Amino acid sequence: MSQISGSSSSSARRDRRGPVLSLPGSSSANDGMIARMSNSVRQSVVFHKSKRAASNTARFSKKVLWSTGKAAWIAGTTFLVLVVPLIIEMDREQQLTDLEIQQASLLGAPPVPPKL
Repeated sequence: MSQISGSSSSSARRDRRGPVLSLPGSSSANDGMIARMSNSVRQSVVFHKSKRAASNTARFSKKVLWSTGKAAWIAGTTFLVLVVPLIIEMDREQQLTDLEIQQASLLGAPPVPPKL
């Protein structure tokens, strides 16, 4: 009795697995229409050209983003090293000029025109 129930459960397991799928590129009489169409699409020249174009586009985009990132890094560090200290120095000089003008006006001296 246990053998009968065991054999029926194993056949039920086989039914749950579904149909056996074949490898792409292999054709047999049991292939469905969708499988045959997908194989023919995969083997078409247009599919291969489209795939190659997509691959080339992805490779080009990756290179452009990589080089743009490098250029942004170079521009950013150059700005920090060269331009920011110049801006700070110009601000200090302007503050010093403003302070001299303020002191001169407090002491009663005629205002000195700012230097250009």
